[in-house]
Amino acid sequence: MAVHDMPTIGTRIDTLDGLAAVTGGFGPKLTWARQRAAAFRPEFASTGVPDSITTCDLVTLPYPTRMGLFRASRALAPFLAITNRMLVIRWAGKILLFEPSDVESGRNTPYFAALAAKFPAALRSIAVREHGDVPGHLRRLGIAPEQVDYLMFDHLHTQDLRRWIGTTRAGDPPALFPNARVIVQRDELTAMADLHPLQRPWYQPEAFTDLDPEKLLPIEGSVLLGPGVAAVSTPGHVLGNQSLLLNTATGIWASSENVIAAECLTPEHSRLPGLAAWSRTWGQELILNANTLETAAEQYNSLILEKSLVDVSQRDPRFLQFLPSSELTAQWTNPGTRPTFTHGRI
Repeated sequence: MAVHDMPTIGTRIDTLDGLAAVTGGFGPKLTWARQRAAAFRPEFASTGVPDSITTCDLVTLPYPTRMGLFRASRALAPFLAITNRMLVIRWAGKILLFEPSDVESGRNTPYFAALAAKFPAALRSIAVREHGDVPGHLRRLGIAPEQVDYLMFDHLHTQDLRRWIGTTRAGDPPALFPNARVIVQRDELTAMADLHPLQRPWYQPEAFTDLDPEKLLPIEGSVLLGPGVAAVSTPGHVLGNQSLLLNTATGIWASSENVIAAECLTPEHSRLPGLAAWSRTWGQELILNANTLETAAEQYNSLILEKSLVDVSQRDPRFLQFLPSSELTAQWTNPGTRPTFTHGRI
């Protein structure tokens, strides 16, 4: 089955349609992002809220400082730490897992395999902390694998889904989540068939060749999945990037890997060395997560869309309700990278 023939899911969000038709370059597209976010905020809030949202820590691991904080950081540490988390969202009898990374299989991603080869085992045990895996968290929450309806990632960097949804190859183990389907942007699936050299270090395309196409739900653009749950197209970090948007009792949240800390959306309030000054000097109101930079201006505009959609934090209004799917985490081995503010969970 070709990618363009696969069935899809959700209700299309017309308010966020039309970016491709905006002419005049990235400046007018930035204006479009601010205006459409302002229009969609009340529309999204009126859809309701999901029944529950649970945050589950998966793994804390090293990540190059120059990528996570782009050109802004003045930290001496070459690596910072990020924590990958899974969100479990329930509504109307449906269960969605957002960012249910298979941490063990993710180690085979070319970039992380090369990095691990350079780290002595003793250092790896300090730098990498596993907090729990996807099956273990679901057991703790009383969720049987058969109950999971959807898996969704902001993008498919590092992902190997074979253990989760199975393959069509004879002899392979059965799917852990036999009824789950993967919500993914059609653009990203298409791009994986012929990756560019800038993309290759972060993908495992061979892990997708034998997946059952019936287990995939490609979407195009932004769609409402349920009350207070939406997948919003946010291209730039990768071609088919998407963000999870949630309406909650504290207002609207977003989650993606477009930045690695909430303070990267309001760097004027950051105490991380270099960020506030860099933002002032260059006149840029956010600090990109820049490991790929497929299209940096597009990623910047997508972040403005996210920044304009969410509410401010109830704990500290200087920062926004944006939970990075890979969140900057303080670690004694990485001086100069302790975040000013962290969410930790929704």
